[in-house]
Amino acid sequence: MITWHWRTWDTLTVGELHDLLQLRAAVFVVEQDCAYQDLDGLDPACHHLLGLDADGLAASVRAVPPGLCHRFPCIGRVVTAARVRGKGLGRPLMTEALRHVTQTWPGPVHIGAQAHLHDYYASLGFVVAGPEYDEDGIPHLPMDYAPPVRSSGSAAPWSDPSTT
Repeated sequence: MITWHWRTWDTLTVGELHDLLQLRAAVFVVEQDCAYQDLDGLDPACHHLLGLDADGLAASVRAVPPGLCHRFPCIGRVVTAARVRGKGLGRPLMTEALRHVTQTWPGPVHIGAQAHLHDYYASLGFVVAGPEYDEDGIPHLPMDYAPPVRSSGSAAPWSDPSTT
């Protein structure tokens, strides 16, 4: 059972920040063997999704406001702990991220997706928005998501995955 918690920089506890940075380093730096500067100065302006289970932080996403890394808001630093991979957590993680981002900053959402995850992100409604590029030695694709629109012109309501 995962519980989702959104935090802004000033509401993250020291323990949450530690766990968040530890998970990102374990996956992006150690597992993916990618030496890069994770602390890029954007975190203080972002919203951070923490997915917690009985063993602690299981997954996280960073939501970047529009204008900081792209004209659209961005979802990035999408990460799941090794202990929960293969258990179907990715889709609820991204569903909650999209719900929050499209409510907070209505309109399209941008991601820089690892190219091998193209089909996964496409299944969530993302479409390729430019040519493939290299980021830290890993092929990436720019992809954009346009929220569903009802006939009245307003964004479709999202179901809350934490209540289902």
